[in-house]
Amino acid sequence: MSSASRTPEVLEIATTAGVVQARQQVRALAQQCRLSLVEQTKLITAASELARNTLIHGGGGTMTSFLVEERGRRGVRLVFIDHGPGIPDVNLALTDGWTSGNGMGLGLSGAKRLVDDFALDTTPGEGTTVTITKWGR
Repeated sequence: MSSASRTPEVLEIATTAGVVQARQQVRALAQQCRLSLVEQTKLITAASELARNTLIHGGGGTMTSFLVEERGRRGVRLVFIDHGPGIPDVNLALTDGWTSGNGMGLGLSGAKRLVDDFALDTTPGEGTTVTITKWGR
């Protein structure tokens, strides 16, 4: 990973190996950003859920990761993009316990709770983009 991580790194998520790679990449960035161990764990867990969703529900896609600085604070921003079926009911999908598959129903809502900023953009039939940011304290 480059030391100038302000340059976005794009990772292909096409297999379960891509999900593992996403976790490793996020861990390295979180450490570089000097997030606490608890904050690192939260971000890695959220990234793992979103990477898994990208693969399983979106049919694969990408994760773009980079360090950000705003108003004197540093953070890690991740953007997950797929071109799958999209999410027909975002409010339902963000409800704890709701699942579209065999999961526990904690993916999107859990990821949202674990990070500081969460944005979801989806169009049925076109795909989904989820952007998350975890800020250093």
